[in-house]
Amino acid sequence: MSGATARDREKSRGWSAEAAAGGTDSGDEAQGGHISTEARINERIRSPEVRLVGSKGEQIGIVSVNDALKLAQEADLDLVEVAPTARPPVCKLMDYGKFKYESAVKARESRKNQTQTIVKEIKLRPKIDPHDYGTKKGHVERFLKAGDKVKVTIMFRGREQSRPELGFRLLQRLASDVEELGFVESQPKQDGRNMIMVIGPHRKKSETKAHTAGQAQNRPVPSPRAAAPAAPEPAASEPATDGAAVPGPA
Repeated sequence: MSGATARDREKSRGWSAEAAAGGTDSGDEAQGGHISTEARINERIRSPEVRLVGSKGEQIGIVSVNDALKLAQEADLDLVEVAPTARPPVCKLMDYGKFKYESAVKARESRKNQTQTIVKEIKLRPKIDPHDYGTKKGHVERFLKAGDKVKVTIMFRGREQSRPELGFRLLQRLASDVEELGFVESQPKQDGRNMIMVIGPHRKKSETKAHTAGQAQNRPVPSPRAAAPAAPEPAASEPATDGAAVPGPA
């Protein structure tokens, strides 16, 4: 009797420590703290009965939580609460450690495949020199080819602020010059002393990487025979040196 009482006391102390650390939902909701998103498994499932799903997705039906735990132990699996808000909650038999590992791998691969769009910025003056304009336009084309957006800023100074149409025409000209690579995503608008326009690429960054990789794979590999030097032609026969006469023309 004393042994059972001691075990109950230890179990109660463990649940109290877990509630203080934020491991249970009821304690967190009562205190208004952080609510754990970790799924309840095995003995942490509180509902007296659950709707059980087998390890292969088969519907077993509504059973008591004790019977579900016995089935999990017999199959050497975990009982995981997958739909806690359902009545009764839906639980599934699975290897929870393997499930968490595979989920983490999928999330890591998904983050790796994501491409972040970078916004480059180019600054121009309303009365820019033709040579400088060509240089700036080349930068814009390079950014768009790489799949990046470009923020074009026209900077007005002094009396130039009274001629915003100069900046507007310059932005229209730039958009027309690079229309094969990008489109105007944000129309020109005045922002204090500046006028801003955003150009987006026609091809996304992920598509640009795939296209570049495809070109690298399709590039022909030079044949080693073509790279080898041609064999030297056979040397002409040398004249005899032993005194023998060389036959002449008939």
